[in-house]
Amino acid sequence: MDLKFEPLRVHVTKIALFTGIVLFLVACNVTQRVPNNKRLLVKNEIEINGKPTRDEAVYVQLYQKPNTSLLGYRLRLQLYNLAKKNADTAYKQWLQRKPKRQERLNRFLSAKQVERLGKSFIVSGLSNFLMKTGEPPALYDSVSTQKSIKRLNSFYYNKGYFDVATTIEKDTSKAKKIGIRYRVDLKKPYLIDSLKPQISSPKLDSLFRLNAARSLIKSGKPYETETLNAERDRITSEFRNNGAYLFQQNYIRFSLDTLGTQNKVNVRLLIKDYTYRENDTAKTAPFQLYTINKVAIYTDQSTNKNEIKSKDSVTYKDFILYSEKKLKYRPKAITDAVFITKGSMFSDNNTSLTTRYLSNLRVFKYPTIQYQQDPKDPNGLIANIFLTPRKKYTFGASVDFTHSNIQDFGISGNTSLGIRNVFNGAETFEIGFRGNVGSSQDLANPNNTFFNISEIGLDAKLNFPRIFFPFNTEKIIPKTMLPTTTMTIGYAKQRNIGLDKQNFTGTFTYNWTPRKNTTIRFDLLNIQFVKNVNIGNYFNIYRSSFDVLNVLALNYNADPLFFDVNNNLIIDAGANGFINAVLGTNPTITPSATDLRTIRSIVERRKRLTENNLIFATNISFYKTTNRGVNDNDFYSIQTKIESAGNILALLARASKQLETQTGANTFFDVEFSQYLKGEIEYIKHWKLAGKSVIAIRSFAGLAVPFGNSNSIPFSRSYFSGGSNDNRAWQPYSLGPGSSGGINDFNEANMKLAFNAEYRFNLFGKFNGALFADAGNIWNVFDNVEQASFQFKGWKSMDEIALGSGLGLRYDQGLFVVRFDIGFKTYNPSEQIENKWLREITLSKSVLNIGINYPF
Repeated sequence: MDLKFEPLRVHVTKIALFTGIVLFLVACNVTQRVPNNKRLLVKNEIEINGKPTRDEAVYVQLYQKPNTSLLGYRLRLQLYNLAKKNADTAYKQWLQRKPKRQERLNRFLSAKQVERLGKSFIVSGLSNFLMKTGEPPALYDSVSTQKSIKRLNSFYYNKGYFDVATTIEKDTSKAKKIGIRYRVDLKKPYLIDSLKPQISSPKLDSLFRLNAARSLIKSGKPYETETLNAERDRITSEFRNNGAYLFQQNYIRFSLDTLGTQNKVNVRLLIKDYTYRENDTAKTAPFQLYTINKVAIYTDQSTNKNEIKSKDSVTYKDFILYSEKKLKYRPKAITDAVFITKGSMFSDNNTSLTTRYLSNLRVFKYPTIQYQQDPKDPNGLIANIFLTPRKKYTFGASVDFTHSNIQDFGISGNTSLGIRNVFNGAETFEIGFRGNVGSSQDLANPNNTFFNISEIGLDAKLNFPRIFFPFNTEKIIPKTMLPTTTMTIGYAKQRNIGLDKQNFTGTFTYNWTPRKNTTIRFDLLNIQFVKNVNIGNYFNIYRSSFDVLNVLALNYNADPLFFDVNNNLIIDAGANGFINAVLGTNPTITPSATDLRTIRSIVERRKRLTENNLIFATNISFYKTTNRGVNDNDFYSIQTKIESAGNILALLARASKQLETQTGANTFFDVEFSQYLKGEIEYIKHWKLAGKSVIAIRSFAGLAVPFGNSNSIPFSRSYFSGGSNDNRAWQPYSLGPGSSGGINDFNEANMKLAFNAEYRFNLFGKFNGALFADAGNIWNVFDNVEQASFQFKGWKSMDEIALGSGLGLRYDQGLFVVRFDIGFKTYNPSEQIENKWLREITLSKSVLNIGINYPF
């Protein structure tokens, strides 16, 4: 049967290949839709003083650009060329080409269906899709070229090249195509010679001269329009933060004088008096500096600020708080968030800080702050702050479908209840319940049920919009840093995930922002207690360890009672029986030295992964970024964290004279607590290139060192490598440690290095592509792991850094990005020397990663 159909398969393959080649050759004719009297713009080049440049800021000035390309191939233009022009019109012409064609179709389908057929995807929908997705040919336009010349001249004029001149050179050597080379002759740049302020209002003039040294316009520096704009912003900010309530940026003008100065510019700063209308007459007056005479806070105001209603009022430290009903808040809780104070000068900074802090309380909607001139004082202001409370109670619920390295399929649900202003101090309280059921083929499932994984959890969080501490911390962490205190407690119970864990957590955390885009988090207490309630399930979960143990038991002819009918060790009794026969007080089996080390390693690992963990830690983390928003593709971020665990418990254990275990470790409530020091740092950098292209890099280093009461790091605080946000050529937990080859089911260690680089580019529309390279590994160091292949040995271990490379496809929905990455093992440190490089660059050995949003 197979022999009969083999020729057919060959013919189908040949036909498909031939059709693909024909379509490709047809698509390669990029000028097929270029009219005979037009040319396709295929190249723009810019030379500055005879030298070519690739500066994106310069190329942005060009009014007309060639069609976008990917590695030189104009994909979007080709898609546009594949579309049928006026497909719906062609369909109507086809219907009318034969007199009775439309009549026969109407009888067979119906008139409406025939009409809809012309708008269907097959007839016109595909062409419309190709046209929308593709790009029409970029036809050369001489008017656009002249506009580009003017833009280039203006661009460099604003950089101080007042005598700049641009010419063009056309390349028409290829039929129906044209390339343009712009030759920019900059000439000699102009330098700033002097700055002469002419400020009509005496108070503003005094304020400017008081801070004249801060001026950005300095003699001898190159002239740039950007410098003048920055100086305009600086002056406006300085005036408005020092009482100039009526001052606006448009009062600032600059006048330039270049006559007879030999490429130098004399800059005059012109600021005239305040202009206003009185009746129908325009008048001027010197600017004045305003003082805050009164601060009024309306705590439950509606959105209509023209209807101010208040029945209750409280005066607290020069603030007046109004309320339509009885005041629901302690005055201090609100006034602590207000930086506009009586007797201070008007300041935009104080207004912004007040808005940010009040929003950060999370009990009010976005506040409104209005100023009005005090009728009793011509130089005084009244600040009115309008607050609209949010609902006191909020309820939320959600359902998600999940996929992870443990779950093949999962359904999770969350419910939460939020309560605002719990203690009348703008505190917020949240309590939530979460649950999850999932399916995994990798876990033991004796009853063959689909949902063999479950988890339930309860979490509670209380947030204070200030530092909650017995002593005043204002001098150390002022309220301008928007400090908060958060207390959380949680409980989770898992079934058939690992070892059926019960997890208790609690934190006491301080957060503050010392400056914009900089955050510090200090966990005074970070407590985690992990209790394993199904230790006997260990060898069902960690199958690789069991398989090794099973082979060794068969090799050494262990007691037949240890095995089941399939000649496998019985879990858990048979496995324990064989281990006792080798390592017990009266061993009956004497394995080789190598096998003995292997069995001991399996036992030690089981002990480590099944023991209960008590982590009583303190940590501090620092985060800084220059990212200005989701569309910013030119920024960096740095994050560091230091964590210390077990030191307080060690003191308490000694003081209470807790009993030591057989290994000499101290216990707390009969549990060996973890003691370690952990530090990590992460750096991310993005560079914006031409168009929508971006280069992104990430580097990470982390180390956790056990000491005192511990000789290893808890599993929950260890590092792993591989996965969609790490080294994408390996599955999660499958890389390392070192050159060991990921022999365990869940490979982890206490040291990690990771380096990632990614080139991102737009394919068409919302579809983006990526080329990436991921390097890194995990190792054991300063702990109780003895295998040489697992351990970090200094610079010698650098050749154990694994390298994965690959490509990706992303769909940018706007709110989130759906990501598909295919990773290939480019350098595998676990292989023999001759097989380390480029031996696994095949689809069969690739790893597909599906993720949401970018990995870094």
